[in-house]
Amino acid sequence: MEVQCHLEALPSIAAGALERAGFVAINTIHCQPHYQERFECLFCSRVRAIDEMPGFLAMQVLKPGAEGEPYLVVSYWESEERFQAWVGSEAFLAGHARAFADLKAAKEAGQEPPMTSTFRTYSVLAR
Repeated sequence: MEVQCHLEALPSIAAGALERAGFVAINTIHCQPHYQERFECLFCSRVRAIDEMPGFLAMQVLKPGAEGEPYLVVSYWESEERFQAWVGSEAFLAGHARAFADLKAAKEAGQEPPMTSTFRTYSVLAR
């Protein structure tokens, strides 16, 4: 059974969250065309592990306006240290388990990965 979902189901950013952000992480994700719906559903049905992490303020998932362009996952943090604690946590693994399983299955089947990502981080310079 296919799960139908829409990115609009993600909650809005809490008032004041961006003003407290000192660190931003941006994951640029290129999806194979056949994987785009699955990718969107992963976010719409996410386990919300990140939401409970100390220092996490907000996240936006940006859908590209043109075919073939990447998705952007932008997360806002109080500090780089809080972000690094998330990346090294069991919660991070739990939050990404389904996507990691999809990548592993493609590799085991000798297929191209359904998505690739490039990760960049930034300190907030000005508002």
